[in-house]
Amino acid sequence: MRQPTRLRILDHFRKHQTGSATELSHFFGMTGANIRHHLGILESNELIEVIGSRKEGRGRPRNIYGLSRRVQGDGLDRLSGALLETWLGGVADEKREGELKLVAENLAGGFYPGNSIIKNLVRAIERLNEMHYQARWEASPAGSRIILGHCPYAAIVNGHPEICKMDSLLLESMLGPHIEQSVKLQLTDKGLPFCAFVKVEN
Repeated sequence: MRQPTRLRILDHFRKHQTGSATELSHFFGMTGANIRHHLGILESNELIEVIGSRKEGRGRPRNIYGLSRRVQGDGLDRLSGALLETWLGGVADEKREGELKLVAENLAGGFYPGNSIIKNLVRAIERLNEMHYQARWEASPAGSRIILGHCPYAAIVNGHPEICKMDSLLLESMLGPHIEQSVKLQLTDKGLPFCAFVKVEN
């Protein structure tokens, strides 16, 4: 039985490392539009990514694709863990929160809360989702509840629980003080872990 087209494209990248839409259309005997459709789906699922561009005859440069870093693996979990050990290993406990707060403010990207909690929440969710948190918010009796459906640091969070504190500080930098974590890596009905934080209203 013949493999589906997208699996064959992935196999091509495993063997040949790179390719453009033009090269793939010739290789598979398909139209450029058809190949670009498959490439778009593979890219949106983070299985491939644009790794460069080059001229192919006349016209503008063409995108060159390859397997994504997520598929290939990149060792960032080990590097991040080693950097945290090196950086925080010699920092006294009472100073750690200040260090983590600086990182949180950096991740917030110059986000400054305004007077409207609703506008702040909407902007904060947008910023969190730019960082792959799969975040959303909802009202609750205790206050606004921020739900993080994905932990971008899942590969290192078990060995570095201070990451959860950094998430609290990140939310405080965007929403103001009084953020409390209410759920840590609890499983949904579908078996997916999530975390939740509450913005306690004054």
